[in-house]
Amino acid sequence: MLKKAFWLLAVCLLPLMAGGCVSSSKFENKAAEVDGLSRGLQALQQRHNHLAEENNVLKDQLNKLNGDFARLSQQRDKLVEDRDELDRLLKSKSSSQSKTISELRDKTFTLEKENTTLQEMAADSKKAKEEDVKSVSKTYEALMQEMKNEIAQGQVTITELKGKLTLAMLDQILFESGEAVVKPEGLAVLQRVIPVLKNVKDRGILIEGHMDHAKSIGSPAKEYPTPWELSAARAVNVTRYLEKQGIDPALLAAVAYGGNRPVADNGTAEGRAKNRRIAIIIQPRD
Repeated sequence: MLKKAFWLLAVCLLPLMAGGCVSSSKFENKAAEVDGLSRGLQALQQRHNHLAEENNVLKDQLNKLNGDFARLSQQRDKLVEDRDELDRLLKSKSSSQSKTISELRDKTFTLEKENTTLQEMAADSKKAKEEDVKSVSKTYEALMQEMKNEIAQGQVTITELKGKLTLAMLDQILFESGEAVVKPEGLAVLQRVIPVLKNVKDRGILIEGHMDHAKSIGSPAKEYPTPWELSAARAVNVTRYLEKQGIDPALLAAVAYGGNRPVADNGTAEGRAKNRRIAIIIQPRD
């Protein structure tokens, strides 16, 4: 640009110099003017160069800002994607939690219903047990009243333990020695027990035959060679009599123990007498 201005000035001065009619003072003025213009042009050139440098700096800054903007745009797009994914996960989790809460509510309702049923069953069971205890106690009291004379004489014992009631009678009040058929006096004793046993409901009645270890002597020995046979025959005969008197046979059972469950010392006559017995046991059914 400065070169163009210089050549323009030179073109303007050539006619003057060529004419030779230009005075020295005018020439000096023109030269000073040209010199001033030259300095102005230099200043303008410097200013131009400075502005060009600033323009380059601004371009670099613009390029950097464009790069930053591009990166921020990518980050923004990534954040938008992450936000959308988070929204999706939250919705999915919310749906899953709602389902879980609903399932837990249903399960809680079911458990509460089952708990109520169990409480009702427990109450019914408790009530039934209380009634059963009352029934056993009533039966115990009735037998104690019927057998008070035999109890006083030591011929009968009545015990109650954990809902199991046992009426034990020495064999001498029911049988002749070595015999299995209940004697008339024994039938009279059993007859007093019948009304009490008829009131027994939903419980088993077990008749146990017990002996000592002594062998039978005399004619019964051929029929009952060991305590097993005699204890079994006695238990069965008592059971049959109870059935004939109207006791439900489904409640009855007979069992023989021979001399294997003594309650006293077999070494004494008194002990052996206690071991020879019939036990009528009232107990819960299996």
